[in-house]
This record gives sequence, structure tokens and C-alpha cells, in this order.
Amino acid sequence: QVQLVESGGGLVHPGGSLRLSCAASGLALDSHYMGWYRQAPGQQREFVANISPNGYTNYADSVKGRFTLSRDNAKNTVYLQMNSLNPDDTAVYSCNVNIYWGQGTQVTVSS
Repeated sequence: QVQLVESGGGLVHPGGSLRLSCAASGLALDSHYMGWYRQAPGQQREFVANISPNGYTNYADSVKGRFTLSRDNAKNTVYLQMNSLNPDDTAVYSCNVNIYWGQGTQVTVSS
């Protein structure tokens, strides 16, 4: 059974940082594309970033230069380092592999 579990969300001031984690079981993250998406209240879910099996990363323009994806194959976990956060980054962040989604983790950027 495949499970994706996100963690690391929380409340942060503008300009602050958070690191989200997506830990997988039941599949090997280094064999699949893995993506992060976010959904703000009243808005559609939007793409944030993804990482390919060979480690190539791709970012939405809105987060490019501020967010960084990395993967720890030994822990079967992908990390999303988020820097220079602003209120527009407030959303529920979810990780996705194929048809599988995590439960999401709330990120709130507010002063």
C-alpha cells in the first residue's frame, strides 16, 4: 500500500523559511516523478515543483529562486525548502506521485 506523508508546515512570518517533507512508503521515490502542489482557500490547486527520477527539478515561476527540492533516497523522502516566504505562499501543500496524494500540510505566512 502506497502512503505519502507530509510534514513541516506551520506558521511563519513573511521572509521566513520552512522545510516540508514528503515521506513515502510502498514505492521508491527515486523511480518516479514526485511533485508538490498547493491549494489556497477558494483557489484551484496549483503546481509548485517536481523532481524526476534522475534528480532533475522543475519549479513554478512564482517560487523559482526561493524554493528548492531535494531527495534523500535512503530515507525515501523528498524535501521542499521554502525561503523568503510571503503571504501569497499560504496554502495547503500536498505531495503527489502518480495517482497517490498525501494528506497535505498547512503553511501560513502572516505577520
